[in-house]
Amino acid sequence: MREILLFALLGLGSGALIAGIAVAIVLMYRGSGIINLATGGISMLSGYCFWSLREGEIASMGTVPALLVTLVFTLLVGVAMELVAFRPLRNAAPLAKLVASLGVLLIAQASMLLAFGSTQKPQPSILPSDVVTIFDVNVPVDRFILVGIIIAITIGLVALYRYTRFGLATRAASENEVSALLAGLSANQLSMVNTVLAALVAGSIGVLAASVTQLDTVSLPLQVVPALAAALLARLTSFAIACAAGIGIGIINSLIDYLSTQSWWPTDHGVPMPGTKELLAFLIIVAAMFLRGARLPSRGELVEQRLPEVPKATKILQPAIILTIVCAVALVVLPYDFRQALINSMIGTVMALSLVVITGFVGQISVVQLALAGVAGFTVSHMAVDFGIEFPLAPIIGAAVAVLFGAAIGVSALRVRGVSLAVVTLGAAVAISNFGFVNRTWGGGDTGSPVPQPEIFGIDLGTEAGFRGIDGNLPSPVFGWMVLVVTVLLCMFVASLRRGSFGQRMLAVRSNERASAAAAIDVRHVKLVAFSVSAFIAGVAGTLYAYNFGSVSADRFGPVTALALIAFAYAGGITLVSGAIFAGLISTQALLPHMLDKWLGIEGNWFLLFGGVILIFTLLQHPEGVAGAFYKSREQRRARRAAAAPPAPPAASSGRPVATVGVDS
Repeated sequence: MREILLFALLGLGSGALIAGIAVAIVLMYRGSGIINLATGGISMLSGYCFWSLREGEIASMGTVPALLVTLVFTLLVGVAMELVAFRPLRNAAPLAKLVASLGVLLIAQASMLLAFGSTQKPQPSILPSDVVTIFDVNVPVDRFILVGIIIAITIGLVALYRYTRFGLATRAASENEVSALLAGLSANQLSMVNTVLAALVAGSIGVLAASVTQLDTVSLPLQVVPALAAALLARLTSFAIACAAGIGIGIINSLIDYLSTQSWWPTDHGVPMPGTKELLAFLIIVAAMFLRGARLPSRGELVEQRLPEVPKATKILQPAIILTIVCAVALVVLPYDFRQALINSMIGTVMALSLVVITGFVGQISVVQLALAGVAGFTVSHMAVDFGIEFPLAPIIGAAVAVLFGAAIGVSALRVRGVSLAVVTLGAAVAISNFGFVNRTWGGGDTGSPVPQPEIFGIDLGTEAGFRGIDGNLPSPVFGWMVLVVTVLLCMFVASLRRGSFGQRMLAVRSNERASAAAAIDVRHVKLVAFSVSAFIAGVAGTLYAYNFGSVSADRFGPVTALALIAFAYAGGITLVSGAIFAGLISTQALLPHMLDKWLGIEGNWFLLFGGVILIFTLLQHPEGVAGAFYKSREQRRARRAAAAPPAPPAASSGRPVATVGVDS
């Protein structure tokens, strides 16, 4: 009993961290209607700022001056985030707002990686390091101080929003923006103040929680997942419930640490089963969304929100033939490094195609696609290593397992949609990565899992096949041709899916689920099939990835990489096959990043920074993505040419009047 009490009290620290980020998420949503996935990233920025000012990286200040400068820096981050990323998208579709927060997160992470590297930093602690004795248990006093600070902040926010004119104005604007404008309230000013307050809350907890977390570019940003669970339990409206739920999740996580030391706790090769905390957060998110209903509390928006339009492909075969010929030749003539980058681009295209189906066609914002690819990749590895099942049966089984996971996640998300679904699938992605891939029994642990080269009828189709192209180096163009065939076939399949009757039903569900149901469309069936098709495409990408690199590892399918994938897919054009192709070209280790690295010396972290900036710019200037903007521009040129063309000459007369038909501009 003494140990249980000790771990419960120790959990107050991590619980306060989760609670602080959860309160900031609620504050941001109440003020501007945005679920800010970069909230943990703001905590990270503030933590790095304080560390660099205290430890001499930038300056050697005392605690109080460094803290004041950090708070000013955090305030400026909040202002810049609101003005540049969120205010211009205030009346945009929820997907655009979510992706904007991803852009902010990418910029924050890339900036810290470029400035300070990827190693963990010894963050200085502000709170005292003394201990107090409670029932013969020694507990660091900073845990209680941290919880007290978060509770005090929560009480202050509750009072602010309940008893002040500002709080009442924020509630009025969130419930009916049009009426608020007519009453003389400025939604922009309210959103700015709330965004800055949320940034200050998140930044403060990032500085104060030095004793319970590590300072790097991953740990604090991913604390947004359990914080989202707490915020969802509060329906993104109650500061008190978000605070209590966050503290409770921290205590439960600490008790899991205690239980994992017991002899009966399941182990993985002699160590406690990893990922149980992340699995718990996912289950809490699913339960909260399922029990609370299909929607988050709605907000009264000024204009109706729409996703980018989904134009129908007019030509499929001709572009497919041209693409196949160009890429097939390029795989032979390009140097080995560009050949590898081209193969990576094609695999990235297949991954983006899965997002085109589930998000572009059905409007379901899924973050779990890359994790499903990892499920297929690890399945291929274990089929070969553990059961001796290799190509071509192993990738078929891998894709089938990905479909099963995708359908299961689809079932768990049937009652949610839009940004709500993004929250559920983000929790699923983190749970699968930490509970599945890091697990040595089911995944690959820290070292990864090997994948043998694909062969059929004695013919080597892998990266080490005999034919090595003009330069005679690996990877072999033979493997590239196999990837090319799969990529082209899937592009044609997705384009045909959009043109078919089921594609029309998917678009109807995306537009209005109630109207679709009234038109005798089985919405649940459409969603489940879309999840399954999207999971199958992601599974194919995962098997190609496994064969491409000869192994699979957890870090390749992590949630941060998954968020970057969504950002690239949206920037390319989330509703178009051509957008998926563009997303493949700019994805990790693809052609464009490789060219920038080789010719201009712009390495991966710089490209990640530019990617975040370009993503936000694309959202502001071309919400339909690069490919969508190109399509719209082409259609506008065609319309102008048609309008400028002279009317067709009248038909030859036979003595009777003939009606002439002009061109309607």
